[in-house]
Amino acid sequence: MERVILIKYGELTTKKGNRNFFVKTLSENVAHQLRTYPVTITKDLSRMYITFQEEHLDAILEAINRVFGIHMYHVAYKMKTDMKMIEETILQLAKEQKFSTFKVEVKRSDKSFPLSSLEFSAHLGGHLLKNIPQIKVDVHRPEVLFQVEVREGYSYLYSNAYEGLGGYPVGTQPKGMLMLSGGIDSPVSGYLAMKRGIKLEAVYFEALPHTSLEAREKVITLTRKLSKYTKQINLHIVPFTKLQEAIYQNIPSEYNITIMRRMMYRITEQLAKRYKALAIINGESIGQVASQTLHSMSVINSVTSMPVIRPVACLDKLEIIDLAKKIDTYETSILPFEDCCTIFVPKHPVINPNLEDCFKFEKNFDYETLIKETLAQVFTIKVVEEEQSTYQDLL
Repeated sequence: MERVILIKYGELTTKKGNRNFFVKTLSENVAHQLRTYPVTITKDLSRMYITFQEEHLDAILEAINRVFGIHMYHVAYKMKTDMKMIEETILQLAKEQKFSTFKVEVKRSDKSFPLSSLEFSAHLGGHLLKNIPQIKVDVHRPEVLFQVEVREGYSYLYSNAYEGLGGYPVGTQPKGMLMLSGGIDSPVSGYLAMKRGIKLEAVYFEALPHTSLEAREKVITLTRKLSKYTKQINLHIVPFTKLQEAIYQNIPSEYNITIMRRMMYRITEQLAKRYKALAIINGESIGQVASQTLHSMSVINSVTSMPVIRPVACLDKLEIIDLAKKIDTYETSILPFEDCCTIFVPKHPVINPNLEDCFKFEKNFDYETLIKETLAQVFTIKVVEEEQSTYQDLL
């Protein structure tokens, strides 16, 4: 008899014909998270099993909790499908815990086993009552739920349950390009996009010397915090100074943010196409600032035909902050280093911009040449959680 980690897939079980692909991707992601531990991973279409060394259990559970696509996981006893052995194990497990009420649930997939699921549940419950007289059965709200899975060859017994992150494994969807600022919202959007299986690349706009190198390091740190849920994230740094200064010099101040965001969308779309991403992802939340009213979103969004995913669009700020704290990005996001979206902010930005006015104002300068020059100067940082990020020219 040994202890194993038993993983339940949850939403993956709805995939039917594609389930093999989803389970394979999940297995690869689990293996990546556990690559430094001596574990063995086996899987079928409904469960995954991990053998481990006891001294690594806490660290392994923490690592598993960074993998999307897991509904629930348990530390279970694995034993031969033998009635006597299951009786002895459940009694041993019960004696190790303090409780007054309990329930036993059995799922029997081995039809050669002599008792049905309900019969074996009652049998094991009676076995516990006989040997631990101070406890009683409560089928509605038990303090401890003993679960037994009777399978051909081996059975599994557990009384613990750990909630997984849910969603789909990262990599079951194509890449998306995350517009990552140093704020609170965009890292949360990246996290939620990964939860739906999207593999991320990220783009950060900086305008040195108006923005600082500390602001860049802040965004690298945020990217590193997101990368713990995946294998790596390529962060594309866009030198935005010339474009931003041209906007400031040639565009009426109330339209500065609107035109700036239109330029950012154009550049992000080009980078997405370059790196084979199929969508733009950002942290826009409806009505939060002037550029995020529905009027503004419509005008800004019109420069791209690429799908734009806004995972936090309908969340209020407190909900977004709660998620940021959960994923450990909040304290980094509130560090006081300004990004492109917070410098040159006019006193009265337009909240209902007119698309025809945007066309007219954009004729005031040669933005297409500036965009080409900017794209030629983009550089990339390969960001991984546990290692020093490396600057790479991936163009």
